Amino acid sequence: MREWADFTTETGKDGGISIALSGPLCVSSVGRIDERLRAIEEQVEAIDLTQVGGFDTVGAWLVTRLAEERGAKITGGSEEAMRLIAAVRGEHIDEDLLETVDTPVEAEGEPGALANIAQRFGAFVIAYVDGVVRLTAFLGALLIAFGALIRHPSRFRRNALVRQIELSGVNALPIVGLMSFLIGIVIAQQGAVQLRQFGAEIYTVNLTGRLSMRELGILMTAIMFAGRSGSSFAAQIGTMKLTEEIDAMRTIGVSPMEALVVPRVLAALLIMPLLGFYAAVLSIIGGAFVSMFSLDIPFFSFLNRIQEVVPMHDIWVGLIKAPLFGLIVALAGCYQGMQVEGNSEEVGLRTTVAVVQAIFAVIVLDAFFAVFFTEVGWG
Repeated sequence: MREWADFTTETGKDGGISIALSGPLCVSSVGRIDERLRAIEEQVEAIDLTQVGGFDTVGAWLVTRLAEERGAKITGGSEEAMRLIAAVRGEHIDEDLLETVDTPVEAEGEPGALANIAQRFGAFVIAYVDGVVRLTAFLGALLIAFGALIRHPSRFRRNALVRQIELSGVNALPIVGLMSFLIGIVIAQQGAVQLRQFGAEIYTVNLTGRLSMRELGILMTAIMFAGRSGSSFAAQIGTMKLTEEIDAMRTIGVSPMEALVVPRVLAALLIMPLLGFYAAVLSIIGGAFVSMFSLDIPFFSFLNRIQEVVPMHDIWVGLIKAPLFGLIVALAGCYQGMQVEGNSEEVGLRTTVAVVQAIFAVIVLDAFFAVFFTEVGWG
């Protein structure tokens, strides 16, 4: 047998009454209780929900309307009932009625300075740990993809690799060459000005040659590569993630790591040593060009002198660092691209983060190599 909602009344000392509702206040059991409640003419002081069983939005609306019309206070409701009443109250009644409803409200104040610092630090630690976990998972997926391609070479996308080499390497030759040429001019000109004070202008050749081969040639190329290709990796993969192309690739059985990440990483590994050496040569040519005017050293004499003063291990230092720098830039770009979620703003944010992280990591690694190669006698 269906149970119907009912109520009892109790008269207070000041003539007002309290209404005690009972039974389920649901759409299927309220019956004619609404008409009976409307027929009450006395002043209603309180509405007691202690004996109410089931409760849904209809019951919440009925109680809220009664409390609004009579200015009554609601007591005894369960947590679920009070949540529904609060939701309906926010949609159907004025803010003035909030004072008539007896709902527990926790006072919230502004956190203190120490609490704010602790909260920010905790959020940073959580984000850092989450980033480490995500990066470890990304590296693991990349190693699995490389292993799968080694076992099944026919799945390797050679055309994608060639395309990335063209975009990241061949198309970058003009801007990298111009940048390196101008840097060589600056090194030679400024070095000559300072060395002239000691009558050692001839050592400008040593300065330009060794600095270009060991440091600035590959370092400036890596920074340019991060700004040009690393950002491109992040933006391309991030846009594909946003438009669900990557999810579609997984659906049809294509691994995004094999199709998107592996060609870009391999292209960076292959192209960075060539770009670094190319940049170092253009930097030396720039130094030789300006030396014709500021040092009166013939162009080809400058280049011949480079062969004498630049040891072979300086070239190897640059060639050893180059693929590692390329790997860092490619990993940063691809990883940040794969983390894009939500909206198009995330693409720009992740692209910026990829470039900043890549440049920072490259500079830190270059500093480590500078100390390391000095300790092993390649200083």
